[in-house]
Amino acid sequence: MHDLIEIRWHGRGGQGAKTASLLLADAAFNTGKYIQGFPEYGPERMGAPITAYNRISDAPITIHSNIYEPDYVVVVDDTLLESVNVTAGLKNTGAIIINTTKDNDYLKKVLSSYSGDIYKIDARKVSMETLGKYFPNTPMLAAVVKVSKIMSEEEFLADMVGSFKHKFAKKPEVIEGNMKALEMALKSVEKV
Repeated sequence: MHDLIEIRWHGRGGQGAKTASLLLADAAFNTGKYIQGFPEYGPERMGAPITAYNRISDAPITIHSNIYEPDYVVVVDDTLLESVNVTAGLKNTGAIIINTTKDNDYLKKVLSSYSGDIYKIDARKVSMETLGKYFPNTPMLAAVVKVSKIMSEEEFLADMVGSFKHKFAKKPEVIEGNMKALEMALKSVEKV
């Protein structure tokens, strides 16, 4: 792993991009990494574009700013591909991970200015099959772990059981579905 990995999340208010970035930070911290996880808000309303960030490192992190040249970009809502420059500053040695059902030709065309790796996952399908509702953040969290290899899949899943037990202490019935969503998502990421 590189000394410092930077991730930028693009989503819409209410889709859980901020929550996913914070869960990723917690999981990385629990595997002994130094972390930062923080959102950037514009107009704070449901459906408005939002950005969240992660920094994950083996050494203390002394940078305290937004991320302008991320290693990875996670796009939780593919409608942002044509309205937000999601690849701005994205390193060609990294990757973009998109929640989409769009075909590969469309993705290559809309992201033609980016020459790095492109991955996709149908987070809606994963979410509906495992949770019965559309919560894209859980599958996208697993997708970024799969692509970035920030931690092993085993470490990630073990940590998430504990995180979900804490997060859903008053709704333990949703833990199993969320774990199934993570496991299914890890197997569902495709390279474009």
